[in-house]
Amino acid sequence: KMAFKQMECINKFLIECEKYGVNKTELFQTVDLYERQNLTQVISTIAALGRKVQTKGGPGFGPKEAERNSRNFSEEQMKAGQNVIGLQMGSNKGASQAGQNFGKARMIVD
Repeated sequence: KMAFKQMECINKFLIECEKYGVNKTELFQTVDLYERQNLTQVISTIAALGRKVQTKGGPGFGPKEAERNSRNFSEEQMKAGQNVIGLQMGSNKGASQAGQNFGKARMIVD
């Protein structure tokens, strides 16, 4: 009987977390805490609750939850961006294999 009561309390905690605004994907399962199976997810839920409390002006902990930062670009700006090669794609300017030497030289003897 006591086990049922404890699991019911854990479940009520999870329901209230979701009502408060914690994302459902960040919540642990009741069994995770009760049977100590996935304590990493339990800690993750507590951290998510701390972030949510912080965004609502309370004394939360951990890093601040990110805020939406939407940008509106004009059609002209969008077209100009299509001609730019991003640095993540790299470039092949000045690329050659001259001077590359990896490890020991290959000895070819006749």
